[in-house]
Amino acid sequence: MTDNHSTDALWQLPATELARLIKSKSVSAVEVTQSVLSRLDQVNPSINAVVTEMPDEALTMAASVDELVAKGETVGPLAGIPVTIKMNVDQIGHANTNGLKILKDNVTDQDNAVVSNLRKAGAIFVGRTNTPAFSMRWFTRNTVHGHTRNPVNPELTPGGSSGGAAAAVAAGIGPIALGSDIAGSIRYPAYACGIHGIRPSLGRVPSLNPCAADRHIGAQITAVQGPLARTIDDLELALHAMAARDIRDPWWTPAPLAFDGFEKKVALCVNPDGLDTEKAVEAALRESADKLKDAGWTVTETPCPPLRKPAEMQILLWMSEMRRNGTALVAEENDPDANFVFNEFQQRNPAPDLDGFLDLLQARAGFVREWMEFMDDYPAVLIPSSATLPFKDNMDVDSAESFAHVLEAQMTQIGLPFMGIPGISVATGIVGRSPVGVQLVASRYREDILFAAGRDIEKRSAPVRPATPAYN
Repeated sequence: MTDNHSTDALWQLPATELARLIKSKSVSAVEVTQSVLSRLDQVNPSINAVVTEMPDEALTMAASVDELVAKGETVGPLAGIPVTIKMNVDQIGHANTNGLKILKDNVTDQDNAVVSNLRKAGAIFVGRTNTPAFSMRWFTRNTVHGHTRNPVNPELTPGGSSGGAAAAVAAGIGPIALGSDIAGSIRYPAYACGIHGIRPSLGRVPSLNPCAADRHIGAQITAVQGPLARTIDDLELALHAMAARDIRDPWWTPAPLAFDGFEKKVALCVNPDGLDTEKAVEAALRESADKLKDAGWTVTETPCPPLRKPAEMQILLWMSEMRRNGTALVAEENDPDANFVFNEFQQRNPAPDLDGFLDLLQARAGFVREWMEFMDDYPAVLIPSSATLPFKDNMDVDSAESFAHVLEAQMTQIGLPFMGIPGISVATGIVGRSPVGVQLVASRYREDILFAAGRDIEKRSAPVRPATPAYN
């Protein structure tokens, strides 16, 4: 060993550092994988983040990386880096359950496009992470895999639907996790667990689950795959690997990963579209604005374009498709949480007729245009990740009133996907026993701006350290 790193502590290091150590032969991919697997054994029983463990497969993958490095052959950017895969994403030889008993035997023989890209990049798959039934909540519990807990504070949600992914990264079970986001399912779990997560632009990362039919138009234009990590550098490393070409996804776009320059201008929107942002969240936003000013950004406090109406239309679009294909499945699965949430969504969102469906797709173009014009003046927009600090675990199913509170607080998580624009959740610290952070938004395919601004906030904030659950 060199670089003064103990093999026992390798699980604590970021992916960028691990990649350097592996390629320089200072450590082996097997040693890194063994360290992460040991950490998984230590903490996963408390948090239930990884619900399918694959130690033999992971060590075999790691040994293959070490063989390539030993021969001096070129290896991918994630060679030897332990990564977890969300349970609703196809992975060869494993069941894509989407948190459902009725899909517990849904073993796939092909990788999702993004998993294929991770495999080509040399990533080591150490496990598959939990998601709520139908991936339909900002909380993570189901009747087939159980309840995922937040490693920072068990009284708080780990987020959802990528709650297992966020909890795994936050607890040190790999430096990178693959998540997916249709209404905050990457950004909110990152926020709730005190780590970082990016929702890329529509078309940035290819995705296709070969085990299922193509999704309807709503999911096609709003759902994306992306990474969660403890450092912004790791997010960027992972996203670049995930974004490689795959023609199986007709929405994949060969956009550059970075463009030539941008003005360092930020719009600060504390109460977007009338959101009642609580004081602790507002404080994190204003502190982050000051950090950006310190880094040379010009910050202007101003209202942002609409989010409330896009959020309403996003749910209408989502529920129109869920009613058609999901009503019978929800009944068959009979998951208590999914039953309650689906019923609440249905009651609050009457099904549109064909004209109404066409109207909301037409309106989408106007909202995209309005946001694009706004971000032509302000390349980055600083807004709340949620109106409140992370929710009490499973509060959405406490009552209809609790559900309504959660739904309102999540307006920024729901509204942005309707326009297909990217957003990043940046952890900024802890308030009491609760993680807190902010959300940055940029124009389509300008993830480079999000990384630049996120990195400037990260450099001026306490580093994100793996959390060890202090409970059983």
